[in-house]
Order: sequence, then structure tokens, then C-alpha cells
Amino acid sequence: MKHIVGVSFTDNDRITYYYIDNNKIKPGYNVLVRTDRGLEFAKVKTDIHPIDPDKLSVKLNTIERVASKEDFYINKENIKLAKEAFKKCEQLLKKYKLEMKLIDASYTFDRDQLMIKFYSDVRIDFRDLAKELASIYKTRIELRQIGVRDKAKEIGGYGSCGQPLCCSRYLNDFESVSIAMAKNQNLSLNPSKINGLCGRLLCCLKYEDECYKNCQKKLPNVGKEINIGNETRKVISVDVLNRKYKVLLPNGNIIEEKVSEDA
Repeated sequence: MKHIVGVSFTDNDRITYYYIDNNKIKPGYNVLVRTDRGLEFAKVKTDIHPIDPDKLSVKLNTIERVASKEDFYINKENIKLAKEAFKKCEQLLKKYKLEMKLIDASYTFDRDQLMIKFYSDVRIDFRDLAKELASIYKTRIELRQIGVRDKAKEIGGYGSCGQPLCCSRYLNDFESVSIAMAKNQNLSLNPSKINGLCGRLLCCLKYEDECYKNCQKKLPNVGKEINIGNETRKVISVDVLNRKYKVLLPNGNIIEEKVSEDA
């Protein structure tokens, strides 16, 4: 049995979990952790939890150490320098006439890498920009183009449910979401109702899709004519979650039918 703790790298960043050896660490502590980019500054967001490593589907790194007062000021300086690099990059975009929308700039803790994230509708040749940035800042430069869903994840915000965006809180990967999922849930296909802040279909449609598929079993489609006894009835509406549907009788009356639980 090992112990893990959740950390975040920015105020609106999702939580990433790491193994921990220091059982005195608490939420709010600043720590240094190893990522794919290198050493980075993070803040502890959760309590310590025990976990069986064999049940994890991903490999976790271990927190390097609790950040010192000196580390705190180094990180503060890194943030300041990254903001300056962000502004400089915006100026260079005009020089090279690049159609890019800058989202964020950040240094690794040891300033071994400067990452600049940007959004664009088209593929960008930023090689000359990267060369000039590298000559100015004397470090590795990574210009990362992100999509509209990643853009929403980076910027953050609140969904129609009133909660912070799922992508900003915990989603590691974006799963495919289709318009068929909205149809299965009998939702209005109005884009303002089924699209998120990114302009794409809501991620939460995927969460509930399996439930709706199970509830739809044996339910007739709207418009289908079914025979009950000696009468032909037309299905005019379906209540998926309650497994009920309404039919129109030949005499014009409307009645409600329910699919049995063992159907």
C-alpha cells in the first residue's frame, strides 16, 4: 500500500496525483514535482489517500520535496518572467505576421524550458518565431498549438450547470461526443443548449450516454405504430429515464404505457 496526494500547477488547473513519502504534507503546501517537462512548482490540493499501486492504470511519479521559502520566490520570479515572455511573443507575432492567439506562457522551475500555448484555426509555421525566442531567452522553447476544447480547459470558466468546467478540473483526455448522444437523451438540438463554452458538444453527454442506452431498451421510437390488442397505436412521445411512452389511440385519446422492468 502506498499514499498519494493531488496537486495542481495553476489556480484553475486540474488535479494530478503523485506518490508521497512525507505524511505531514497537507492541502495548501507548495511542492516540487517531476513532470514530462521537467521539475515544476505545484500546490497540494487534497488530503493524503492510501492506494494499492496494482489498481492504478497509469504510472505515478513521487513528489520531489516540499518547496522552501527560496523555492517560492524562484517560482514567483518565473511567473513574472513568463508574463514578460508572453508579451514579447505577442510583439513578435506582428513581426512574423502569424495568425495565432496566445493562451499562456510558463517556465519549468529551473527555467530549462519555456512553453507557450496558442490557438489557431490553421496550421502555423512558427519555426522562425521559435528561433528568435530561443536566441532571446537562451532556453528550450516549446510552442504548443491547442484546439478549441483545450483552449477552454486552459482558460477555465463555468458550465451551464453552474460548476467549473470538467476539462479544467479533472478530464485528462477528451472523449468523442456525437450528436446522436443528444438525440438519445431527447435534448433540444439547439447549439446554445448542447454546446459548451468551447463551442463543441458538452462532455457530459458522454457521461450519461450509457445510462440512456440501457433505459432505451425495448422502448419504441417516436412515430412508430404498434399493435396492442386489436388497436393500432402511434407513439407520440418517449420518457427514456422512466421507461414510459405515450401513444395516440384511433379515437384521438392519449394514454401512457410503461415498459416492464424485466423487459
